[in-house]
Amino acid sequence: MMKIRLLFITISLITFSTITAQENEISHQQNEEITKLIANYSTARETKDAVLLKSILTDDIDQLVSSGVWRKGIAIALEGMQNSTKVNPGARTLTIDTIRHLNSESAIVDAKYQIENTDGSIRKMWSTFIVVKSKDLWKIAAIRNMLPAKP
Repeated sequence: MMKIRLLFITISLITFSTITAQENEISHQQNEEITKLIANYSTARETKDAVLLKSILTDDIDQLVSSGVWRKGIAIALEGMQNSTKVNPGARTLTIDTIRHLNSESAIVDAKYQIENTDGSIRKMWSTFIVVKSKDLWKIAAIRNMLPAKP
């Protein structure tokens, strides 16, 4: 009887550690893919690369910008992003703070968003991205840009 219990415990431990290792590996790989997606978004904005931008956004993208304007749909979002880059020139930096997986095909990404203006001042904001996996590719489905609360 003791041998059967020991065998059961051993099999349980091996099974649990294998499942946990696979989940961590998948999560780590997904985090790397999502990090690359946000980096591509940043690059596309900086270089004004509409083709890259369109390839990483869902067709039904919606964006709420810090001024309170909603951009719904890929055409309006692309136009707004390109206009925003022209009107607000400067070096943009997105630094991911957290990635929270809702399931294997969607996640919430919170990032610090800074624009170093041409006069040297820095505009500090937060961005939240809702990302989804479609046909083995991560895409941005929604973006929320926020100004931090004043202390």
